[in-house]
Amino acid sequence: MRIVRFVDRAGREQFGAQVDETTARLFDRSPFDGGTVTDQTETIARLLAPCHPPAIFAIGLNYRRHAQEVKAETPEFPVVFLKASGSLQHPNAPIVLPRAEPIEVDYEAELTVVIGRTAKNVPRDRALEHVLGYTCANDVSGRRWQIRRGGTQWCRGKSFDTFCPLGPAIVTKDDIPNPNALTLRTIIDDEILQDWNTDDMIFDVPSLVSFVSEGTTLAPGTVILTGTPHGVGFMRRPTRFLQAGERVVVEIEKIGRLENPVEAES
Repeated sequence: MRIVRFVDRAGREQFGAQVDETTARLFDRSPFDGGTVTDQTETIARLLAPCHPPAIFAIGLNYRRHAQEVKAETPEFPVVFLKASGSLQHPNAPIVLPRAEPIEVDYEAELTVVIGRTAKNVPRDRALEHVLGYTCANDVSGRRWQIRRGGTQWCRGKSFDTFCPLGPAIVTKDDIPNPNALTLRTIIDDEILQDWNTDDMIFDVPSLVSFVSEGTTLAPGTVILTGTPHGVGFMRRPTRFLQAGERVVVEIEKIGRLENPVEAES
């Protein structure tokens, strides 16, 4: 099932099971609150991020080739950081290059786990029981703040407004039995910049859900961005950062395409 959150023709926010690009069958209430799909259909006027996460967790250095390209040692434990809730952005809405970070804004294609029921201290072998499904994210990163101006912390450079595009849909886990066997890409104006597979993750999806849930309650709707493969802009020679006027696509097998234009802050 493809779960979408959208604005209908009357301007109401709805959850639905997507039928096609313009139509969805409505849920009777939120799928994060036990909602079920009805037979009522509605037109999708505008897609929203498929959930409004109570927390956005992200994982750094979780692909072997990416760790190699940044000349980092393979981590012993997952590298976890948080993105501010205000960084959430919808499909087709702009990534805004802030005046605080006029250059060095980077892209990162990431498979994203969406928690479906409350998880805390979950063992690895039961982790996927707490997962609703998967979506695409772009972990947009202000490299100047992440690397030089963030006081050794990543969250500031990762948390500017619009720096977490999410969507276009949550594909439920029954349609993706193995999340660690998916091709993912970043494409900017038809140029493929990242093209790899989630089988290169150092810590697989069940391990990440289990680790993040240690001592921490993951409420329904919480998302975990699982890391990005090699090919990021700041490691290219010459470097390749986002520019106003471009259009960024994060594409993940079985999930779809998350597209966002890039704009400069006015």
